[in-house]
Amino acid sequence: MAVGWFYLSFYALCFLGLMCIILTICWMQLWHGGFAWDGTILMFNYHPVLMVVGLVVLYSAASLVYRLPWSWVGPKLPWKIGHAALHLLAFILTVLGMVAVFQFHHHSKVAKLYSLHSWLGIVTVFLFACQWFLGFAVFLLPWASVWLRSLLKPIHLFFGVIILSLSIASVISGINEKLFFSLNNATQPYSSLPSEAIFANSLGMLVVIFGLLVLYILLVSSWKRPEPGILTEGQPLLRDGE
Repeated sequence: MAVGWFYLSFYALCFLGLMCIILTICWMQLWHGGFAWDGTILMFNYHPVLMVVGLVVLYSAASLVYRLPWSWVGPKLPWKIGHAALHLLAFILTVLGMVAVFQFHHHSKVAKLYSLHSWLGIVTVFLFACQWFLGFAVFLLPWASVWLRSLLKPIHLFFGVIILSLSIASVISGINEKLFFSLNNATQPYSSLPSEAIFANSLGMLVVIFGLLVLYILLVSSWKRPEPGILTEGQPLLRDGE
């Protein structure tokens, strides 16, 4: 049962993540004219897509590497590298998303960093950068002692969950902000709930559901990688999956 429930949650998560990406692309394509890397509003349209892909979906995938039962067998180093590489790819896409919005603001002479959404986003990206560099330096490079790694591991895990939560908050506040701007002077105002508002609000709810499922998988103790030489309640899952 534990194995079946894990894989059901895992495949549901893959589906939800893919849908979040597809719906974000469709929103920007169908209601906002598509994409172009030219400093215009079409360049801004890369921002929500790259943030959903990098800061939400890929970040979550990297966080869940050690929850995969087949990662519990054999050496841990390849999985550490995969964990770090996925996070690095997520961070690169996130930075590109930041570049897109800053370039648009600069090109259009629009003020920067004035909204709660932008403050949340900057704090999230800053914490993400610190988290990655700390994780790389302490957990991937061989210099750190076992004592230091044991001391920092709970902090690393705690901030991983905090960053994911802030990422979800940043994305849904960004969706809401985009709707207020795009529907402010429209024929159908936001308050009349036009088709774009229904679509984008549905996307926001999907992102929230995705984030909650990620947190659920991260917090289930029986799905955590067992510590070497210690029998945990997660061991039956490993044996069933072999």
